[in-house]
Amino acid sequence: MDSLENHLLIAMPSLGESFFGKTVTYICEHNKEGAMGLIINLPVNVTLNELLSQLDSKKQNLPALEQMVLSGGPVSPDRGFVLHSPQDCWSSSLALSDEVMITTSKDILMALGTEISPPNYLVALGYAGWGPGQLEQEIHENSWLTTPATSDILFNTPIENRWQKAAQQLGIDVAHLSSEIGHA
Repeated sequence: MDSLENHLLIAMPSLGESFFGKTVTYICEHNKEGAMGLIINLPVNVTLNELLSQLDSKKQNLPALEQMVLSGGPVSPDRGFVLHSPQDCWSSSLALSDEVMITTSKDILMALGTEISPPNYLVALGYAGWGPGQLEQEIHENSWLTTPATSDILFNTPIENRWQKAAQQLGIDVAHLSSEIGHA
């Protein structure tokens, strides 16, 4: 299977009420050692303002930081990740595509909402991980659909609409998906 880096995993209804039910996961890394991604539509009950005030009590509340922090996945939920639009000023950021960079550095967090902030960003706590061949097996078992990631879905689509919008990229209406396998 080709690498799914910079693709979205769209949870199929067969995942039901599991942690991954109705999620969209941005794949940051995918190779023979496994895969790593961030769920982009599972908010936690914390805004960026609240998170940043916990990290730095002097950080002002900014209207631009009222967006929700996301649960990036069940692995290392105390570790933060920032997906953001490209900027040259962040040496700790890694380019994932021409439109998306990732960092775990605290310096970008303190810049969010200011004049040096990347134009687009999302913050996630934790990540989703798969061992060698595990993601490929789950796709084979019809647990996930895949589609190329777009900055529009990552940064411009409201969190609650990302699952539907990602499926629409494939011409699929999620209301018509079935959790049954092999039945017309």
